Amino acid sequence: MTASTVPGGPPATGPAFGLPIRIAGRSGPWQQIRADLDRHGTAVVYAHAEDWRPDQAAGPRLKELLGRQDWDRYLEQRHPGVRSRFAASRVLLKYAAGAALQVPPDRLELGYLGTGRPYLRGNDSLDISLSHTDGLLLVGLTSRGAIGVDVEDAHRRFHEAGLARHWCSAEESARVDALPAERRDPELVRLWTLKESYSKALGVGMQFRFTDFTFAEEEGRLTVRSAHQDSGGEAAWAFRTWTVGADYAVAVAVRSSGFGRTDDTAAHTMLDPGFMDAVASVLADDPDEDEAPGTDPAADDW
Repeated sequence: MTASTVPGGPPATGPAFGLPIRIAGRSGPWQQIRADLDRHGTAVVYAHAEDWRPDQAAGPRLKELLGRQDWDRYLEQRHPGVRSRFAASRVLLKYAAGAALQVPPDRLELGYLGTGRPYLRGNDSLDISLSHTDGLLLVGLTSRGAIGVDVEDAHRRFHEAGLARHWCSAEESARVDALPAERRDPELVRLWTLKESYSKALGVGMQFRFTDFTFAEEEGRLTVRSAHQDSGGEAAWAFRTWTVGADYAVAVAVRSSGFGRTDDTAAHTMLDPGFMDAVASVLADDPDEDEAPGTDPAADDW
């Protein structure tokens, strides 16, 4: 399975992106994550869920890799497929972030904001995002500011069902309707992933209406016009879409912090050597720490 630019899809705005990196298992290639972060400030990673089944990717270390909060959430999942995908996505995310920060994955602890968005406790140099669909896991990492990623079944049929009216602006709907019939659904899937990734990078999920902002191609690049007050302005954003193999549509949105990227993300150069051990100890001993919000699989995609 390879990644490629969506046919006709515009290039990224602002900084460039490398192609999504396939991680087939614990062997990597992890060095490519560091290379993309060094070159672009952003890395996008994908994996087959089958390659990251918990019994293969973590084995007896699963509880240690997930950490207390996610271990409890893992046990609460009743459907075996949902449980496996939940664990696989977190283990992949920790391995990818560990490669970026040059620390073992079990030294990292995930936290969750009130919206359910994950973050790395004790580290503000690397922003993360997570998405998954049946069969594919997707992780985004950036040292530039904030990131959102989304993956969707590329074969979904939105147009005839009329579903797009709930999340396309009038301008987007008119543009899609003007396309040849065979291009309408692929374009709607692409717009959906873009809107999902954009809302994740904003940190609001689906808390504001997708019809309130519009994606367009202007002078060969993707731009967004938003009614959301905190969108940060057009110049702050970079977007890219790809297809992965023939079955998945992938999108990434990066919002620049305005301070440039963090060139050195290695945890050992930023933190006191005992800091992560101290954080892990406090988390393990604190019975009053808030649990991660929710166990609804539909809300578990950041």
